[in-house]
Amino acid sequence: MSGIIGKKIGMTSVYSATGKNIPCTVIEAGPCVVTQVKNDETDGYTAVQLGYGERKEKNTPKALQGHFKKAGTTPKKEVAEFRDFRVEFEGCVQLGQEIKVGDVFVEGDFVDAIGTSKGKGFQGVVKRHGFGGVGQRTHGQHNRERAPGSIGGASFPARVFKGMRMAGRTGGNRVKVINLQVVKIIPEKNLVLISGSVPGANNSTVILEK
Repeated sequence: MSGIIGKKIGMTSVYSATGKNIPCTVIEAGPCVVTQVKNDETDGYTAVQLGYGERKEKNTPKALQGHFKKAGTTPKKEVAEFRDFRVEFEGCVQLGQEIKVGDVFVEGDFVDAIGTSKGKGFQGVVKRHGFGGVGQRTHGQHNRERAPGSIGGASFPARVFKGMRMAGRTGGNRVKVINLQVVKIIPEKNLVLISGSVPGANNSTVILEK
């Protein structure tokens, strides 16, 4: 599984060869730096750790400073690990090597996007779970349009079952959207256009996997 770390820029749309308008998410993918290479002998599995974004040295713990200096690079803001990196890189990945979006993806590839969804705070059941509410404002009901309704039995079972869909905090979760197509790559600007929407707010970190 190969991949790259990037930053969500926003959304746009492009026209396909057949004239279809395709909504796309613009992601600034890379350049990333190889900060660690793991192998079966020392770690029990093969993986490549990539770093993305700059981080002030004064805000970086001493242990991480040494980790990045070993790779011959400056402290990075985001770090992610990719197991079984692409076959073309097998045996060729070196500490401090720069990985760009064109090295990993080509137009037409299908990728998985991982990000942190927008936090919505404390929300009711209509927004959180898509409930329809109790009903209309009739027969004396004046404030029941968005109410959850019944949540359990009476004397039996005399409790509320675990996992009941109720109001609570919504969003702010790690979300993975699979099988999004790479529509266009702009290598000189490290940009990649992905069909559809990608979780997270603008300028949030996104991990692309293939």
